[in-house]
Amino acid sequence: GIGRMNIYTVRQATEGLARFMDTLSDETKARGVAISYDSRYMSQEFAYESAGVLGAHGIKSYVFDQLRPTPELSFAVRHLKTYAGIMITASHNPKQYNGYKIYGPDGGQMPPEESDKITKYARSAADLFAIKSLNIHVLRAKKLMQPIGEDVDEAYYAEVATVTINHDLINKVGKNMSLVYSPLHGTGRIPAQMVLRNAGFENFRLVPEQSIADPEFATTPFPNPEFAQVFDLPIALGKKIGAD
Repeated sequence: GIGRMNIYTVRQATEGLARFMDTLSDETKARGVAISYDSRYMSQEFAYESAGVLGAHGIKSYVFDQLRPTPELSFAVRHLKTYAGIMITASHNPKQYNGYKIYGPDGGQMPPEESDKITKYARSAADLFAIKSLNIHVLRAKKLMQPIGEDVDEAYYAEVATVTINHDLINKVGKNMSLVYSPLHGTGRIPAQMVLRNAGFENFRLVPEQSIADPEFATTPFPNPEFAQVFDLPIALGKKIGAD
């Protein structure tokens, strides 16, 4: 229904963003929107629906070719100089949920004034079934959707390296320090490994049961790191291998 996350409510939210961008200058509108998504049910489909609604307004979208974490979406907005970003994710909430977040030109969440206008435009699109959305084939043919791939990944990893602290300490102990990491069935498996290696950590292990992107979050009731039971498997692996 309209009180839940589905293609129609995603279209409505994106219609609000598109109508707001229609009020901006042609130059600003032409910057487009970056879009990413997580491992939850329908996340990729919702990302494509968002691109479809934007495309119906002539707004180009840059969509990650695979699931990526929220911080990388935030980086992509700045790196690609898009006007906005859309992240399809429910963060660490239970599997029944999904969510839709809009980011502004600086990669942070859209400021209140702009958010209020977007909400107003979304609510004005009262007939959810009348909102136009182009399918992925039309978007590609019209060059209104461009994939984001490894070039942005590499730029992101390089940027993360510039804010890494304690380089001397990492150079001293990082190679031999034993670490355990779990992506908790989410988006972090590949980027976390790259960031750790680039920083100088080589002796780390992933929790195999939790390294599969799984919308069911099969090994934990919810992927919320604020709760100790989420770390049962990582702690067990850490004890087994003698992790530091």
